[in-house]
Amino acid sequence: MRVVHLLTASAAAVLAVAGMTAPATAQTEPGDTARTRHIEVRRDHPDVRVPVVVRKSGEAIIDLNTAAPGTDWAVAGAESAVVSVSVDNRYATDLVVSGGQPLHRQLALGRLTAGVHMLRLHFAGERSAAASRSVVLDTLRVSTYAPGSPEYLALRYAPVVYGRNISALGSPYQNATTDTPLIAWHQSAPAATPGHTKLTYSVVWSNEDGGTNTPALMARWGRTTDIEWIYDVEVDEHGNRVAGSDTYQAANHQTLHFSGRYEGDHALLQTCTSNNNMCDTADDPMRFFLSPLQTLPAGQAREYLMDTNPWTYEIMAKEMLREGKIEAASATTPATPEVSDQRNYLYAVLKKTTQATNTGASWVGVSLGVRLVNGDTVYLSHHVEPTWSLQRDDAAATTVELPAGTTADDIAEVTAHRVVVGTDTGAAVHVTGIKRGFFLGQDYLPQQSFLTWNGDVLLDGATTSAVIWRR
Repeated sequence: MRVVHLLTASAAAVLAVAGMTAPATAQTEPGDTARTRHIEVRRDHPDVRVPVVVRKSGEAIIDLNTAAPGTDWAVAGAESAVVSVSVDNRYATDLVVSGGQPLHRQLALGRLTAGVHMLRLHFAGERSAAASRSVVLDTLRVSTYAPGSPEYLALRYAPVVYGRNISALGSPYQNATTDTPLIAWHQSAPAATPGHTKLTYSVVWSNEDGGTNTPALMARWGRTTDIEWIYDVEVDEHGNRVAGSDTYQAANHQTLHFSGRYEGDHALLQTCTSNNNMCDTADDPMRFFLSPLQTLPAGQAREYLMDTNPWTYEIMAKEMLREGKIEAASATTPATPEVSDQRNYLYAVLKKTTQATNTGASWVGVSLGVRLVNGDTVYLSHHVEPTWSLQRDDAAATTVELPAGTTADDIAEVTAHRVVVGTDTGAAVHVTGIKRGFFLGQDYLPQQSFLTWNGDVLLDGATTSAVIWRR
């Protein structure tokens, strides 16, 4: 059961008794929930306090629209403003806000019992860009999910991720300017024990400063964000954690058993590597408690979560610009693997199945090709680097770099190409679909998908390429 709470008449009375002025006005619309409107959290001003009346105990989330005038993730020294959110003086989460346009965010707050609670919103000046002065929060809403609701288990065991604090990378507040956590989600599946459930939690970061290089990210993963599973846990038929079942993704992508601390049922993790792997000790000053309520539908690539949160593409592109990972416009050409303006790429998701084991030093991948109406050149997603082709099966995202200014109408055909890595294993590949294809607009947000295809094309040693879509 979901219960929504906010500043009500009784909560306003609590403020009056405490000698405070309500920071926002609650408005209730027919068929809607109460919300506070237009809270401004300002540098060098007292913290904003918002009372919340909880009618039924449960795991809480907070929905809000956010904007930070004068900030821009693409500009060094103006990247973001940070608001630290506490509940009853318990530090819950940081919120990194970039840009002056309102953006919807959803965060977790942990368990709240029935009664009156106090949200405290603090402008974290030491974590914010010097140019930032305030954060505007609008339509703030707190909801709780009680035991028995479909969402309760996912919220109950959601991990808290402390920020990255690698001394070689400078500031202890690194995630306020780079590789910041953007969104989280969970997946639920039957465990090996009948009646038990396995919950897996994943995060999208704005980039990874280590690990896969930028051109390879675009070719092999179809984006320059970093997407990782971070934690999983098995729960029994009563919804209780199976002792010793929880694991996390550690350095070098190892899976290790969690032996750290819990806050209630929430495991405390920390980002400990430059490519956003976890450790189970937490001592960084920043803390991220993203809501994991989003899920990944079966058959979708993980990038589906970015597609449904399109603002993540804008943050992705702006970080590449600020960090100098985009080649100069004067040198831009699809003939080189260096990443150009990310608006020059076709963003596609390919479905395929390999008819053999496809691991080890030798394997068979697939590359996506694009030919334009005004020429014979085929632009390839892997830039003729075999290891940048798509190795994983089913839905896999990739990008194809095209000449600047290319539009959907310029594309004549899309092709699939069999790519051999190492020694040819003889594996055949069935290419069965393109789930979406789009460009980024001038604002770096995804435009409408114009490219879908379903079929079955076999690529093998005799047929190494085939047209899978033609205008």
